Amino acid sequence: MNLSRLSAAPAAAVLALALVLLTGGSAGAADPGKAPGGNFDLSVWQLQEPVGSPGSPTTISSSRLQGSNGYQDAYFYTDTRDGAMTFWAPEKGVTTPNSNYARSELREMNRDGSAANWSLGGSHRMNATLRVVSVTKNVCVGQIHLGTGGSSTKPLLELYYHSNGDIVLGTENSPSGGQTTRTVGHVSIGKTWTYTIAVSGGNTIDLTVNGSTTHYGIPSSFNQYKQYFKAGSYNQSSSDSTTNGARVAFYGLTVQHG
Repeated sequence: MNLSRLSAAPAAAVLALALVLLTGGSAGAADPGKAPGGNFDLSVWQLQEPVGSPGSPTTISSSRLQGSNGYQDAYFYTDTRDGAMTFWAPEKGVTTPNSNYARSELREMNRDGSAANWSLGGSHRMNATLRVVSVTKNVCVGQIHLGTGGSSTKPLLELYYHSNGDIVLGTENSPSGGQTTRTVGHVSIGKTWTYTIAVSGGNTIDLTVNGSTTHYGIPSSFNQYKQYFKAGSYNQSSSDSTTNGARVAFYGLTVQHG
């Protein structure tokens, strides 16, 4: 891996700082000299990478991710130009047993180190400020995924960014499968944008993209399942290429439950 330290670009650093302040994050998220764990609260996340054994990708615990000298590598690192927490998922990589696509992606955890697994009741919110640096076809940049409660390994929802700039929401029709997709925004490649993925009232998805909010009902068939958030670069194309893929840079990422 080459993490050569590029000279900080002042304009990019100022932009990143402004974005983080606007989204309520830590001003340190613009610091290019720290590992991602020094700029973001990674005590509630575990990292999955596109390496490891077939069907069993490598995971990095939250304890290893935390701090200014926390874990980083070619797939998860601080962009030395603007401090962004960056995820790289090539088209060729180790995948989970239920997916054909590689990912460099955070999985929500509890602060005690156990896996997050929350019920639909109450309020649950994930806020992100990000930009897609490169993508071959499309990439999932945020999810609510099913936890315990049944045999399904599906997501409740996935938020995709397509190479033509379309931002697309995919909601699962039932735990057994089938996804409905809707275009919910458009942002040129490389441009910064924001999203909030939230659940309220136990039965409603509240999605906000660049300040515009839409609402979607959650089918009752999901009520038995617990949930958790995911965020990063879950590439949605595969090939034998290790140079094509999806690179996603985050300038803000927070979760709240109430």
